[in-house]
Amino acid sequence: MTNVVNPLQVSRFLRVYDDFAAQKGIKLSIGFDFHDYVSITQALPSKKPTYPTFRPDRSPIKTGEGYWMMGIDKNGEVVLVEAARLYDLSHTNLAEHLQSLKAFYADPTIHAHPQDRCTCTAPSAKKISGKVAYHGDFWLRKDFRGQGMPKIMAAILRGVSFAMWTPDFVCGLAASWTLDKGVLAQYGHTHHEAGGSTLQLVEDDIVDEDLLVWLTGEELRSLVDPRTEGELAIDNYVSSA
Repeated sequence: MTNVVNPLQVSRFLRVYDDFAAQKGIKLSIGFDFHDYVSITQALPSKKPTYPTFRPDRSPIKTGEGYWMMGIDKNGEVVLVEAARLYDLSHTNLAEHLQSLKAFYADPTIHAHPQDRCTCTAPSAKKISGKVAYHGDFWLRKDFRGQGMPKIMAAILRGVSFAMWTPDFVCGLAASWTLDKGVLAQYGHTHHEAGGSTLQLVEDDIVDEDLLVWLTGEELRSLVDPRTEGELAIDNYVSSA
């Protein structure tokens, strides 16, 4: 995407969801140091380990190419985390990026275990290229579930990613149970497809089979910076949360 971002519209979009989170007793913040992020997530007893994708010891993220979000309650305790990073896939595509393990390790020849594997059979993954914003590592504390928080979390990530990068695609990987239980719909993903990732990372004891979820850059813009619908698009999005 090459169109100029309307900073005023993006700020309005983000303010809506920041206020919505505040109404639920959650204060949101953004960070850029992933050493701090790993320290925070390691202290969350009910959260699964953060994938190497967002760990600087395995996959360093350059300044301006990644960020993370955190929400705390009135007691200052963490209730949600999520992270995003930008991949330059101008000379490749998401399927190749996953299967080469470069989505997880800066240098798979150094960091990957000999038995690490990733297979991506989702047809659309081969079409996802250019500037690709990858969203992941979603975690929400149990007592805040069932309150519309997934839509707020996804919207904040989309707004920030759009403002920072105007990506050609926004994508992620999601467990199949999120589709079966309706959680995927709450995150508002426009597209999903089976075969996103069959993954084994030996040292982290990760064995997953995930769906591919994504939005195109134009679909992202229509949510964050609508040309014709203006505030109505935001109001409709909030009212459905």
